[in-house]
Amino acid sequence: MSASKKILLDESEMPQNYYNIQADMPNPMLPPLHPRTKQPIGPQDLSALFPMELIKQEVSQERYIEIPDEVRKIYRLYRPTPLYRAYELEKALDTPAKIYYKYEGVSPAGSHKPNTAIAQAYYNKLEGAKGLTTETGAGQWGSALSFACHKFGLSSEIYMVKISYDQKPYRKVMMNTWGATVISSPSRMTNSGKKILEQDPNSPGSLGIAISEAVERAATTEGINYALGSVLNHVLLHQTVIGQEAIKQLEMTGDFPDIVVAPFGGGSNFAGIAFPFLRYNFQEGKNVRCFAVEPASCPKLTKGEFRYDFGDTAGLTPLIPMYTLGHTFVPEPIHAGGLRYHGAGAIISQLLKDKLIEASAIPQLECFEAGVKFAQTEGIIPAPEATHGIAQVIREAQKAKIEGKQKTILFNLCGHGYFDMSAYQAYFNGELVDHELTEKELYSALRELDTPVAV
Repeated sequence: MSASKKILLDESEMPQNYYNIQADMPNPMLPPLHPRTKQPIGPQDLSALFPMELIKQEVSQERYIEIPDEVRKIYRLYRPTPLYRAYELEKALDTPAKIYYKYEGVSPAGSHKPNTAIAQAYYNKLEGAKGLTTETGAGQWGSALSFACHKFGLSSEIYMVKISYDQKPYRKVMMNTWGATVISSPSRMTNSGKKILEQDPNSPGSLGIAISEAVERAATTEGINYALGSVLNHVLLHQTVIGQEAIKQLEMTGDFPDIVVAPFGGGSNFAGIAFPFLRYNFQEGKNVRCFAVEPASCPKLTKGEFRYDFGDTAGLTPLIPMYTLGHTFVPEPIHAGGLRYHGAGAIISQLLKDKLIEASAIPQLECFEAGVKFAQTEGIIPAPEATHGIAQVIREAQKAKIEGKQKTILFNLCGHGYFDMSAYQAYFNGELVDHELTEKELYSALRELDTPVAV
């Protein structure tokens, strides 16, 4: 048994394959539909945006997909990432629970996002792309993709949600350092952006709007493909290196999680840590409870509707069977920019529909309170997105204390918050609020939907 604070793996123990949960899901997800015909899409419908290898991964039913050597070589810059036992947090909470966290903030971009950015850049380069375009909320995904594109000699154009573009200027500088062009979204560089600005010149932007702009640019620019940082199956697939490493690390401690927690925006964070543990539920009959934690101001999992919807605001993407608040929903300008997304990935939506995972929504102030407590006990200042997972962990640890039960809790500390000091400053100044959505605000975008109901 190990009593170490850090549980480390050697580079040779890094996963050699991605884990594909589609091979083990009790119920397959519904197929995506063409945005115009409303018929199931085929590989050729996606070829204008993605390389064929990623399209194959999107629909693959193979349990394991090999990680290319070129990708693993770059992973070695930061993988395997450390697993920590949160002894000081446990002590502060006076809980019988054991708390572990997988720390993805050691990557060059400071989050888990390079796990898929590197893979996507590699496959695009292999099939002849000259550059990639994408959206980013708080900037973690944009940072990761600009880093990955630089590694493979690709150009990168990043549409950054306006509220985050203004709140987090140093994320923009980081992307510029790796050669990216960063544009505040909505912009006047695309028809999608112009339309939004005509309707609302002061729009704070959203991930859905930024996706529309990036997709439009990719679809209309020769040699430029689109890359997505969450939601799609191949993106979630690439993130499973996190959970696979965590399994090996926990074996070294003799512990196994009762509860796995991760913040939730579109699904990559949650999938990365939870999917490899869900395999034990499906194959070995274990009962690991997996929590996806979203902002109370953008509660698609807890208050949204399961139906077909667009992944972007302008309706350019395929229709995905998802929990959604409606693709025109614009969340409040909270500081957890990476979680301000109207919908959820199809795989995670199906798992939630089948009651195989759980979801919770936590207000902004509780999340920042949890982030400060974590920083004061464990030393790492977490990204605002990561504080959502920490807040749920604290709830579960306190519940364990009340019940007098010793539980093992694992969460994904998906990134550091060292570019988010303005958010913490606003919290300490009492300037942050909990956004209470009215029924009209919550459901008006859903009522406007004319997309097929998912059954």
